[in-house]
Amino acid sequence: MNLNFKEEYTIKNLMPTKADMKNLTAFFYAFSDTTRLRIIILLIIKPLCVGDISALLNCNQTTISHQLKILKSLDIVSADRNGKNIIYYIKNPSIESVLNATVDCI
Repeated sequence: MNLNFKEEYTIKNLMPTKADMKNLTAFFYAFSDTTRLRIIILLIIKPLCVGDISALLNCNQTTISHQLKILKSLDIVSADRNGKNIIYYIKNPSIESVLNATVDCI
């Protein structure tokens, strides 16, 4: 099938920009690691500190902290200090909808 110039131009204009593609790739990278995905799911349920996440996932705190750092850099999670604890939470509530839609697709 050959596209005419008008169709090709329209299709190209509908494609995301390079910057948008970079952001999409980074966003989905957050979900590509099992530990990160488990952390995201926990934080959808309830904001938690590193120690609680570590205990719930039976994973060492260093690993959890590393993954949380990645999730923060991707703007998926944020944190607030509560006394000595840092409580992590999902920054964008739409993350839950994205995960639910993904589960529906698989």
